[in-house]
Amino acid sequence: MSDSQRFPVAAHALAYMAHKGAFGPAQAMPSGVLASSIPTNPVVVRRVTALLAKAGLIATRPGATGGSWLLRQPEDIRLDQVLKAVNGCAHIGSPPAGAKGCPISEHIPRQVAKALTAADEAATEALSKITIADLLADNPIALAAFAPHKSCPVAA
Repeated sequence: MSDSQRFPVAAHALAYMAHKGAFGPAQAMPSGVLASSIPTNPVVVRRVTALLAKAGLIATRPGATGGSWLLRQPEDIRLDQVLKAVNGCAHIGSPPAGAKGCPISEHIPRQVAKALTAADEAATEALSKITIADLLADNPIALAAFAPHKSCPVAA
């Protein structure tokens, strides 16, 4: 799975767990249920939830009765934390090395790297101001208390 997929999958999974009230082992969300909501393969979900668990954002239980649940309230999980957990940073890209002997080619990669670093920092700053609760608050069908919603097509 590419870096570009991990973050959206992670944010979606966390929001879905919050929406469904998965705040403890008794409410663990199986990877298949999360995968149906995203939609993606359960293996992709398990890879992402392993990274989120390593970062201390969720807990997981393996096996047929396994699943994932939040260790923090949705308002305490910022998107920059999610990004760091699954990607390490807001890495937009890196310029290729320039051709030797060409003054433009030797100069431009450094300048592009500076611009990319600034963009990474700006993205991280913006994400630090958004929580999982904010994602749900912007959703017109999400309930204020993050209770399960009857119109959601995926069963818990």
